[in-house]
Amino acid sequence: MTATGPGSPSGSPPSGAPGSPPGSPPGSPVPDPARGGRVELPTGAVPPASRYVNDDLLPVPVGRRRWTTYNFAALWVGMAHNIPSWLLASGLVALGMDWVQAVVTIALANVIVLAPMLLTGHAGPKYGIPFPVLARSSFGLRGANLPALIRAGVACAWFGIQTWIGGQGVFVLLGKVFGGWAEASRIGGQPWTLWLCFVLFWALELAIIHRGMETLRRFENWAAPFVIVGALVLLVWITVKAGGVGPLLDQPSTLGWGADFWPVFFPALMGMIAFWSTLSLNIPDFTRFAAGQRAQVWGQSLGLPTTMTLFALLSVFVTSGSQAVYGAPVWDPVALAAKTDNVFGLLFALVTVLVATVSVNLAANVVSPAYDLANLAPKLIDFRTGALITGVVGVLIMPWKLTATPELYIFTWLGVVGGLLGTVAGILIADYWIIRRTVLELADLYRPEGRYWYTGGWNLRAVAVFLAGGILAVGGSHSAPGKGPFPEDGLIPFLRPLADYGWAVGFAAALVLYVLLMAPVRGGRSR
Repeated sequence: MTATGPGSPSGSPPSGAPGSPPGSPPGSPVPDPARGGRVELPTGAVPPASRYVNDDLLPVPVGRRRWTTYNFAALWVGMAHNIPSWLLASGLVALGMDWVQAVVTIALANVIVLAPMLLTGHAGPKYGIPFPVLARSSFGLRGANLPALIRAGVACAWFGIQTWIGGQGVFVLLGKVFGGWAEASRIGGQPWTLWLCFVLFWALELAIIHRGMETLRRFENWAAPFVIVGALVLLVWITVKAGGVGPLLDQPSTLGWGADFWPVFFPALMGMIAFWSTLSLNIPDFTRFAAGQRAQVWGQSLGLPTTMTLFALLSVFVTSGSQAVYGAPVWDPVALAAKTDNVFGLLFALVTVLVATVSVNLAANVVSPAYDLANLAPKLIDFRTGALITGVVGVLIMPWKLTATPELYIFTWLGVVGGLLGTVAGILIADYWIIRRTVLELADLYRPEGRYWYTGGWNLRAVAVFLAGGILAVGGSHSAPGKGPFPEDGLIPFLRPLADYGWAVGFAAALVLYVLLMAPVRGGRSR
């Protein structure tokens, strides 16, 4: 990634110039109406030798904030149309929902998660900063490593999941074309041909991201429509196999709309929200390149809820059709595509799997931890090094276990992740919108002893809120007997009733607690 060091905008007010916000220290950058209220860091405002600075963490200069509404919409189309999001929708069908219940659940979840996405995304176009730098405002310059590393850890796990699924898809489809792949000699319990597909897929992803964010933007622009075409082709194929559209819509719900439905609906809704709760934190990593607030707001509003809902429709229709054709729902699109004997169809499915998985994995699961790890040690880790570390960690976590069943994937993995990340989102939004009123002292985000230094670089109030909100959100996590890693009564039994609402509980608790604790020190450092 090319350097994103600050530049001095022409026409910027000099240090301490009239028009600075009341109470701003000398040298404070001010929003320039001619630039849509976007702020640029004055030259020399941050010592280049500061341990909290490198080129990838500094604000993107206003002149390089060029992403348009289409770029953000295409980004979301590329990220939404992927195998794990397909597994979300088809997994709900496998859990007993009919197509209406599954689509309504997913549509509602994505409308809900869009709100924090837009709120945290606001800081990107205005200040040009990534997520870990924004987190310094609430957690402190050192404390920001806490949410950054949590987000990075989740992203590394997702990277591994996506890469394993992509490599597995290549293995299955090429095995159908050439034959005999599954019978290859085994290493670590898996055919060596599967490991080869996995490694090649991993290397392809890192090769693309190594070229930087501009290459990623161009890739997403053409990948998005290609993946849509691939999903539509799969729908047409299963419709023909099923004998028409009717069988796709006739598969009944085994849950109904009564007492059996709601215990599945609420944890599933939280799981759907948790699926993109990662991006609701680190969306500034992308919106920092936006040409303005309109680009990120319209791009995300048009891209996220609409494409996820449409893709959910495709997924549940195809899964319902597979139930009509094969007698049981096939919720994995790779396994379903492998049922065809048409070589052209298999190769087309192979390319679609490659493009879809690379598209989402690079944008959602490499960009964020690359910045987060750079924030941990800016002088040692840059964007490219962080991306490489992400790739290495992603292959060490045995990601194939997390998608073994719908219960484990939706309720355990997504539920716990959603609860923790919802807590962080509540803190970020409370700090930026309620405590700061969207006004940040940009230079102080990079220098110790400024207003975001708090106590030794840590805002202890934010840490306390995170611990309290996290315990409330995930403390009641439980599993059905034999279905997961948690006790049947919950980790903390009296919190068990809250477990099905983990993201909402963590978000709301953190937002309220943070405002209550920080109101006495609004705008200043911790006392």
